[in-house]
Amino acid sequence: MSTPVLDRTAPTEHPVLDVLAGRWSTRAYDAENTIDEAKLSAALEAARWAPSAYNLQPWRFIVARRGTALHAQIVDSLVEFNQLWAANAAVLIVAIAETESEDGNAISHAIYDLGQAVAHFSVQAHNDGLLVHQMSGFDPEVVREFADLAPRFTATTVIAVGELGDASALPEGLQQGETAPRVRRPIAETVILSA
Repeated sequence: MSTPVLDRTAPTEHPVLDVLAGRWSTRAYDAENTIDEAKLSAALEAARWAPSAYNLQPWRFIVARRGTALHAQIVDSLVEFNQLWAANAAVLIVAIAETESEDGNAISHAIYDLGQAVAHFSVQAHNDGLLVHQMSGFDPEVVREFADLAPRFTATTVIAVGELGDASALPEGLQQGETAPRVRRPIAETVILSA
């Protein structure tokens, strides 16, 4: 099956890199294709080299391929709405913040640094033709239990990764979002002070 082509380029106020303007979060994943392991590895490598305060790299990932018990456990941790579509993703990744060092010191920037690592992952994945959708709708305690995470680690986001599928295969209520106009708050409303 060939990957459907859909131009979702953002209508930016100012020119940005094509990979950034073109990045978007689908819910329509191809439920048949397996992940291209080289592309997945490249995205994880991009995350590995994200900026990190003091080079602490306070992030970890759980990577689960569709068809594995681990993938099913992650699907089970999702809220019902996300279960409707995310199970089709070739890979589900749990992004984990290391909020405290092994010796008990708080890592105040852990969530920020994890976000940068996931952003690097997303841009690399999109550049290579994979689509990424990040979700907050999951139960971190379910992940903590099946992954046996120490208290110093916090499951923060679940990331669906894969190739574009057919939007018509989504539940009716989700289909419109795949082609609806892309909108963002204007820069003038985002920058609250500028001198």
